[in-house]
Amino acid sequence: MERIRFVTHRGQRILLVDYTNCKANEVAEIADQAPPIITQEPPGTVLLVADFTGAEFTRETVEHIKVAAAIDKRHLKRDAWVLDDNLPKALYESVRSFSTRELPIFPTREAALDYLVS
Repeated sequence: MERIRFVTHRGQRILLVDYTNCKANEVAEIADQAPPIITQEPPGTVLLVADFTGAEFTRETVEHIKVAAAIDKRHLKRDAWVLDDNLPKALYESVRSFSTRELPIFPTREAALDYLVS
């Protein structure tokens, strides 16, 4: 799927989960498709950036993201989210709490990628 792909940034392999400008149902579909890809990688090795710029959210969509984030956790080395003001803080906190991940937020994809390889 084009929305989930590995990219290279400063010589590092990073999995990009691209939710940009997606409707809520598309966000849920992508969230459901990410864990099978991520869990194929060895535990503790995946650098992940999830770009939610312009994406739409519903409570149901956030439930899909929460489940995916919890499943993926063991395989991640580091992750970063790109968000504009489209995800209410309470919903973000529910994902963070459920997945027990930090989920640092960045204003741009470039900033998130730089963080991942720093």
